[in-house]
Amino acid sequence: MPQSRRAFLEQAAALGLLYGTERAIAQAMPGMKMGGISRTAAPVNQAANVPMLHTLQLAPFVDPLPLPEIIRPGGPHHRLTVTMREIHAKVHRDVPTTRMWSYGPDAMAPVIEARAHQPIEITWVNQLPQQHFLPIDYSLHGSGHDVPQVRTVAHLHGAKVPSKYDGYPEDWFPVGGSRTCIYPMQQEAATLWYHDHAMGLNRLNTYAGLVGMLLLRDEKEDALNLPKGKYEVPLVLYDRNFSQDGQLFYGTSGDANSPWVSEFYADGLMVNGRIKPYLEVEPRLYRFRIVNTANSRFYVLSLSGNATFTQIGSDQGLLPSPVKQQRLILGCAERADILIDFSRMAGQNVQMRTGAQDMLQFRVAAHATSTANNVAPPALPPVVRIREQEAVQTRTITLHDYKDQYEQTMVMLLNRKHWHEPTTEKPKLNSTEIWEFVNLTEDTHPMHIHLVRFQVLDRQPFDLTELLMNKKRVYIADAEKPAAHEMGWKDTVQCPPRTVTRVIMKFEGYIGKYLYHCHILEHEANDMMRPFEVVA
Repeated sequence: MPQSRRAFLEQAAALGLLYGTERAIAQAMPGMKMGGISRTAAPVNQAANVPMLHTLQLAPFVDPLPLPEIIRPGGPHHRLTVTMREIHAKVHRDVPTTRMWSYGPDAMAPVIEARAHQPIEITWVNQLPQQHFLPIDYSLHGSGHDVPQVRTVAHLHGAKVPSKYDGYPEDWFPVGGSRTCIYPMQQEAATLWYHDHAMGLNRLNTYAGLVGMLLLRDEKEDALNLPKGKYEVPLVLYDRNFSQDGQLFYGTSGDANSPWVSEFYADGLMVNGRIKPYLEVEPRLYRFRIVNTANSRFYVLSLSGNATFTQIGSDQGLLPSPVKQQRLILGCAERADILIDFSRMAGQNVQMRTGAQDMLQFRVAAHATSTANNVAPPALPPVVRIREQEAVQTRTITLHDYKDQYEQTMVMLLNRKHWHEPTTEKPKLNSTEIWEFVNLTEDTHPMHIHLVRFQVLDRQPFDLTELLMNKKRVYIADAEKPAAHEMGWKDTVQCPPRTVTRVIMKFEGYIGKYLYHCHILEHEANDMMRPFEVVA
């Protein structure tokens, strides 16, 4: 941490001035709207000597959507090796080749396919360069000059795994190293994904390209006869900025000692490693497995022509019933399992959008070549709801951001605590708890809890001034139950500003140290991330 930031925090703490969003509220600072989600504008230094590529001026839909290799763990022990490496790949027909990092030979990492209740063993190998090509902030916790510039640890997001295989941020390994992890897969079918989680670096490692998807299947899903093969398409969403020579560009604060920015948005909308690609489809039913891997961006997904789609799953598997949608807000790290019926769109072009921007074009053929698995299921397996009475404890997690005298965000905390402070949440194995996230900031935070799957109970807005001035939680509206597309199992939940968001979960499987954090990667880097420990 640079002296300026350290001095500010120490002085503010001594004077009792660490009030985070309170100043912003008192001065009624306007927020910036990003796709319907309240955001505070992040200072980004677009260096004057770096000519930028204006991706909005690129011709859309000139590149086919890359489709990933599907790999399955092989041999009697269901093993595979995934190697991280630097690659050079095209992001658009008219853009020079881009340097990036990947879990495979292409920008779109392999999709790992596994079966529920069949353990797999993955060896993660770090063959990246010794030096990073994105701007490291050495002041962030765990990111000093005393550790390797390039370090990684893979986290299988959404997996129920022993602590030592979870991808704990401090369990990173350097270039030339590797880590073998055993994933028991004792859970239901779901859209999982893997990404870097190295302390102090994961926002940059992820931005460089270290993301991939894992599809976990089971007999319940098989019985639904959903579209498969070429009719089941993974969509990995993220945004990137580029210099004119086609290289990845990550903006900074302009402070060489503290280049971290509180959020990062880019104008290059990427799907499977391409800017605004197209996909040729047939006039029939398709299944799309979608994951938002962006650092900070929320996606507001819709189809052109007010076409509808059917959502059948979210983070941790199938919903209790299909949900017709025209618009879906997908926060960072959230997943959506959707069906699109192109049968009435033969010969047309249909765009998938986020807000007003097109991201992906579907070119619908005149005729279908197959009608197998072409009927959307009228019903889905039920999801048993956890009763609130089963919870043995309710924990309150407050979300804060702290600003300097210039209203620039200095640090973001949970329960006013930094990562390195002693663990305060210690749930007992097999116990059920309710966690309530009390959001005192102006952002919607996608909160992710490792190890567990949970159910959203409700959201209720409160009077922030009353809470800050009188330490009383006064609600200003009734609690709102989750929408139909949130009625399944989740591992990441959107927590709106000035709102209490409650989730309920059972800490099953394993004891040990895990973590929970905001999945806006810039937030978790500084320092919106805390450990918890499951105890016997």
